[in-house]
Formats: sequence, structure tokens, C-alpha cells
Amino acid sequence: MEKINKSFGANNVLQDVDFKLSTGEICALLGENGAGKSTLMNILGGVLPADSGSISLDGQVQSFASPVDSLDAGIGFIHQELNLINDLTIYENMFLTHLPKKRVFLDAKRMQEKTRELFQRMNIDLDPCAMVRTLDASYKQIVEICRALMQDASIIIMDEPTTSLTEPEIQRVFAMMRTLKEQGVGIIFISHKLGEVMEICDRFTVLRDGRMVAEGKVAETTTKQLAAYMVGHEVLSDTNAEKCDYGEEMLRLENLSDGVHFHDISLSVRQGEVLGVTGLLGDGRSELFQTVFGAMNGGKYTGRICLAGKEVHMHNTHQALDSGLAYLPRNRKENAILKDMSILDNGSIVYLPRMKKRGFIDQAMQERLFAKQVDDLRIKMGDRKDLITSLSGGNQQKVVLAKWLISDPKVLILDNPTQGVDVGAKEEIYTIIRRLAAQGVAIVVLSSEAQEIMRVCDRSLVMFHGRQVGEVSGEDMNEHNIMYLATGGNQKESERV
Repeated sequence: MEKINKSFGANNVLQDVDFKLSTGEICALLGENGAGKSTLMNILGGVLPADSGSISLDGQVQSFASPVDSLDAGIGFIHQELNLINDLTIYENMFLTHLPKKRVFLDAKRMQEKTRELFQRMNIDLDPCAMVRTLDASYKQIVEICRALMQDASIIIMDEPTTSLTEPEIQRVFAMMRTLKEQGVGIIFISHKLGEVMEICDRFTVLRDGRMVAEGKVAETTTKQLAAYMVGHEVLSDTNAEKCDYGEEMLRLENLSDGVHFHDISLSVRQGEVLGVTGLLGDGRSELFQTVFGAMNGGKYTGRICLAGKEVHMHNTHQALDSGLAYLPRNRKENAILKDMSILDNGSIVYLPRMKKRGFIDQAMQERLFAKQVDDLRIKMGDRKDLITSLSGGNQQKVVLAKWLISDPKVLILDNPTQGVDVGAKEEIYTIIRRLAAQGVAIVVLSSEAQEIMRVCDRSLVMFHGRQVGEVSGEDMNEHNIMYLATGGNQKESERV
């Protein structure tokens, strides 16, 4: 791709951007949210036309008027939101865009055979007749990749393919990518996880503010340098070393169990403290705190929940909110934003029932409370009446945080608070968390990223299969110890004893 330009009105999204990819190469495309990565790939994928510039494949200039044109040219685009249909089989999903027929009927036998042949070639152990809903996230990602290969893709664009995956699942997808590389397929890997870039990619290209600012070999750079390229300045990476005098205990759990997702959990967090809870996917931490927030189990649990020294039995989220709890859920796009509502309404919806004046929403109050959050969180936006989807991922996440902070919580639970945001936005959110803690808010951070736990938390509990298996703090709060506990290491030792 040479000298690609694209504008939306007065907004110059891409300015003379060059990008190249070789056969059998994995190239990382990096940049903050809003840097132009998605626009560039949408042009390559035939979703958008470029205002100017050229695209060449194998030395031949190409022009894509639609995604079908791009796919016909051998370019497969795997979006962050997977486009599989859960209520169809794997082989039916594989052929959605080009269903083979036998007379007037679908040739199911041929579809199954072709799918099985491809899986054998790629060393994938999956039953083509299995329902997609039975697959975990990594295998769904692999089915998407195979679907592109079924259409003879020689280039595959992978947009944030590991966002919702556990470490074992990520390694499964990486193994698939290495197999594709050996077979000559070129892969464009879009990710905010720089450690993954260092592990799987050969080259990198960095966009910032619509311009290509750096490219090179991954082996010749560092994560620190890549982050600096992305944001335009050096990014802090020190772990949280501040020592705080914490206030009163705000949340205590005693032997909390639901009998399915978590068992016998006891913990405490005080004013001004940031407590981490980490582990691998399926460890039960989200279900645990959804129960604490009244969003799960409907009060059907054993054990005790105490807020500010008083026992409560949480039945619903209204009760939790009235008690001073706030919960920012994981998977922002699925669980936290209302896509058809404005930035203002998304950023204040939790508090709307308290903004009534004579039966109507007090819009002046709504505007005033949200404006304070915009200033405090430094939310970058246009008109607050614009749709929430007009914002970058990082600013969407800040709006989601704003709607809970308006309620002035005593305990703030953050479930994967930086999921799907770029490195610059991560640092801003970490700064916000530490500032809130300094103001006396008790904060619980749920995260599967050890670096995040180390960066922002004072101490952390580690969970394994629904049980707490250890606590780390100070020098002991490092990646080795966290992963050791998260994979059940100490439990295996105790079983041997």
C-alpha cells in the first residue's frame, strides 16, 4: 500500500501512509485507538475506498470496490467481533459465503469433506459437525481463520484476535499462525498487547495520528520502544510502589460460595486500597463479584458480605448501588455501552433515576454531573449528544467509568478495566485508578494481565478453578509467582504432600 490518504470531512484519518507485507510474514500493525489502523485495513479489505494512493498484490495494482473484491483477490479479514453463527455447525459456518449445491439442495457431504481436509492439513482436531456454540473462544478464532483459508486467502488481517482469550488459548492461535506462516500466508496482526507482538511477529509498522511513524524488525526493538512510537513519548512501566495508609475497611467477604463458580472466598479491601484479583479465564472472579454486586445468583449464596462494617445480603444491583457499590463489567461492547444512545446518556444512565424533577429527567443536573466527569477523566469527544460509538475505545471506556463515578461509590469494582484500549489510554486509566484510591475509594481490579496487576494494585489475590490459592504483594507480586499460582502450582504441591 503506497501513499494512502483518507478523510472524513475535515478529519484527515490517513495521510500518505505506506504499508507492506511479504509472503510468509507476520507483521504487527500498531497504534493508539484513532491512529488510523482500522481505516487502513478497511481500505485493504474493500470496506472503504481510499481518497488516493495505490494497492499492489504480487506487483499488480488492484482496486477493491467491495469486500467481495478483496476476498476474491485473496485477502481474508477476521474482525475483532467474530462473525460466526452459534446455532450452525462448524462446516455450515465455513461455507456461509459460498454454499455448494447439489441440484437444488445444499451439498452437506461435500462441505463436511472439504472442512475435514482443511483441518487435517492445518493439524486441527475439530469435528466439522460440532455446533459452534460448543467451542471456546480460541477455537472460534481458529474456525474464522480456516474460513478465510477455505476461500484461498494468501493474506489474513487479524484484528485484536486475542482480546478475550486465556494464555493457553492464545498459544493455540499462535501455533495456527506459525503453521500459516510456514505455508506462505502473510498475516497482519493488530494488537495492543506488545508482549504478544514480540512473541509472534516478524516486523512492525506503527501509525500515529494518521501517519506511519515507525517500522522495522521486531527482533531489533523492545516493548518500551514500541509504546513510545505509539504515543509519541516514553510510557511509564514501573510497578506501583506507593505505600499508603489505608482507611477503614469498606468491603469484606467471608467464606462466600455459590457452589458452582466460586468456593469459600474470604477477602477484605480498605479505603484507598487497590486490591487485585487475578487468575486465568474460568477462575470464577467475574462471577464472584457479579454476585457481590447483586447481578448474579439473586442472593442465592452462602457466606457473608459486609459493607463498611455492616452485613448485607445482596439481592439485586439496585440494592448494591444504594449501598455504595459500583461495578464496571468486562467486554465493554457487550455489557457496558448502549450503542444507540448518546455519549451523555451512556455516561449518566446509572444515576438517571436520581435526576428526576417533577417526574422528568433534570437535564441541567445531568449535564452538570457528566461535565464534571468529562473534566476529571479527560474524555476526548465532540458533541456529547453524539453516539457513544463515535468515540475511540479508550474514551468509550472512560464514559463507562464516568457513569459509575457519578454515583460517588465507596467501593469500585473494575472487571478488565483496560480491555480493548491502547497503551496510552491504559496509562490514563491507571492514573485515574490511583487518583480515586488517593481520594479514599476502595477499589478492586479484576484482570488476567499480570503486568496490569503489578502496575496498579497494592496487593493481589490469585484464583484457580473458583478458589483463592494465594496472595501476592511487594516483591512477591511478579509474573512468575502470579502465573505459578494461577495455574494451580501450589495446589499441586500440597496434593503431592
